[in-house]
Amino acid sequence: MSTRRRRTSSQGLAPRSSVRREAIATVVAAARRPLSPAEILSAARGRIPGIGIATVYRNVKSLVAAGVIRPVALPGEPTRFEASGIEHHHHFQCTECRRVYDIAGCPRALRHLAPPGFVVHDHSLTLYGRCPECASNRRDGAAHRSGRAARAPVIE
Repeated sequence: MSTRRRRTSSQGLAPRSSVRREAIATVVAAARRPLSPAEILSAARGRIPGIGIATVYRNVKSLVAAGVIRPVALPGEPTRFEASGIEHHHHFQCTECRRVYDIAGCPRALRHLAPPGFVVHDHSLTLYGRCPECASNRRDGAAHRSGRAARAPVIE
């Protein structure tokens, strides 16, 4: 057994490649929106039957450390993950199915909202409402498959 440890990306080399890690990275990149570990697991099972949630968490941690994917934190929600290298953007979260979607662009003029004397270093904006699928289900009177109640009031 070798006692040599593989150098990580912080030491100049990429993390060891594996079929599972590559599948998870592909799933996150292909989604074009932030995914929860459960969503990653569901999509990865289409590529690797039998993959488990512990494998997803272990590989997500490795991919974050390598800079391949990045965490997306929303208040009161589990961390989601999206591909790295995407331009600055914000998010929309459906209050019914809880999915999160990317919003292209940024209003940028948010610094003036800070109180006098405060210095803004960064910002994050999340819009809440219903995604097209949930809005359509609501109009059609169909019961939503998640069964979860909306957490935020709807402003129309």
